[in-house]
Amino acid sequence: MTDLSRLTDALLSAARRAGADEADALAMGGTSLSIDIRAGKLEQAERSEGVEIGLRVLIGGRQACVSASDISDATIAALAERAVAMAREAPADPTVGLADPGQIARSWDLAALELADPAPEPSAAELEAAARAVEAAAMDRAGITQVEASASYGRRAMHLAASNGFSGGYGRTSHSLSAVAFTGEGTAMERDWAAEGRIYASDMPEAEGIGQLASERALQRAGAVRPKTGTYPVLFDERVASSLIGHLLSATNGAAIARGASWLRDALGQQVLPAHLSVIEDPHRVRIGASRPFDGEGLPTQRRVIVENGVLTGWTLDLATGRKLGMPSTANAARGASSPPSPSTSNIDLTPGSLSRDDLLAQMGTGLLVTSMIGSTISPTTGDYSRGAAGFWVENGVIQYPVNECTIAGNLRDMLLRIIPANDARAHLSTRVPSLLIDGMTLAGA
Repeated sequence: MTDLSRLTDALLSAARRAGADEADALAMGGTSLSIDIRAGKLEQAERSEGVEIGLRVLIGGRQACVSASDISDATIAALAERAVAMAREAPADPTVGLADPGQIARSWDLAALELADPAPEPSAAELEAAARAVEAAAMDRAGITQVEASASYGRRAMHLAASNGFSGGYGRTSHSLSAVAFTGEGTAMERDWAAEGRIYASDMPEAEGIGQLASERALQRAGAVRPKTGTYPVLFDERVASSLIGHLLSATNGAAIARGASWLRDALGQQVLPAHLSVIEDPHRVRIGASRPFDGEGLPTQRRVIVENGVLTGWTLDLATGRKLGMPSTANAARGASSPPSPSTSNIDLTPGSLSRDDLLAQMGTGLLVTSMIGSTISPTTGDYSRGAAGFWVENGVIQYPVNECTIAGNLRDMLLRIIPANDARAHLSTRVPSLLIDGMTLAGA
């Protein structure tokens, strides 16, 4: 693989020669391989390799970002000159700037995170065999009319360096298998899916189980109808429940707070979840895809509590948004080659409950179990929530029949204060949120 640290050093040197006061450089490279099977035939086999470089330069409170996929010396020199010229014309912003040398990460235990599988890259034939095994398992159920199966592998690496003295990088791998199963025809067609992904191939579950789960879920969807309109409890299945906590995380993002465009903009120190629930970020979980030893500005990452016992304790900040709000960065900067840093979370945990999903079904009595959602209308400033949903109608705590073409609505601030979590969050996911029950939601159906 290309020496990414050499590229970042070359970019910083070129930026200094071009007249930048400060600069940071990002180099990313890797390989991806994917196989898609559809209706029993190989639909796509794709392999890609490449390197991308990005440079951010700062001149007197002005910044500009440029990127390229050509890593020749001539391109690097031209890139730096272009970035400096752009920065000189950019508007001044007193909040932009690199970290002070005393803030940057100096050491970390990359091996402890186990972000890259040392096993050899799988061949295209091995991936195709895995995808076909998923497909065969899904098709082995009466009533399944078609299956789309995929297998993929990726190996990526990055290196970040800055004129404040920071220099560091790491690599990561990914293995994934998925299936979408279809049943019925025409307007009566229904589909559902199953997928698994891991950093290490040895941690992947069997392909057959993934295909069987996809077909089982699809067959359960057969004959779906629109549910009743009214006010009912709604149980968000674990597959979709994380979206609710995702809305909370978006509303506590420092960029939204700095713009005044968040329905939680005045909620710091207030209760936003039930008193026994917390939201914790831990970027150092082992063998998890979103883990990272440092953030996109070279600051050391650390475990932090976003919501503690229901109370909102802080915003998600990078350096610039922290300066705008008069707060220190929470080491949550993320960035790409062509854009400046912005705040973003990594691994998230919501406190689990003590009951199973079936226990919550029994508790809800009559209502809606949501297993998939489409589209959304969510006001970032008020938290008003409306989403298309599909799932199953529940009566007396027992699933009765599948439903679709309905809308669930409420207000996120009120909804989150009423959530009751199950205990079914999957341990290997970056965002671990169990099924969530919320009473009194508006349901628009038949």
